[in-house]
Amino acid sequence: MYRIPGGKKSATVGDVIVVSAKVAAPKGRVTKGKVYKAVIVRVKGPIRRLDGSIIRFSSNAVVLVNDQGDPLGTRVFGPVRKFPVGEFTKVMSLAVEVL
Repeated sequence: MYRIPGGKKSATVGDVIVVSAKVAAPKGRVTKGKVYKAVIVRVKGPIRRLDGSIIRFSSNAVVLVNDQGDPLGTRVFGPVRKFPVGEFTKVMSLAVEVL
């Protein structure tokens, strides 16, 4: 993680952060070391829902997005947390499972 816009100290699912690409495919759209925006889709820490249930993932994960919020990739691996209506709909449609 490079930084969290807005001066916050921590981020959770649905927040847009600024990241640097650590690994990249040889002929892909993403270049190693370049700075991108990303939306957080999974966090290890527990997330409490309004109905009282708790969701906990086994790993942290982000999806790289452009300035409009559309994903840079064409696939999203693993489950993602449900976003509010109208936010990151393309990311949710690419996901294998939405919780």
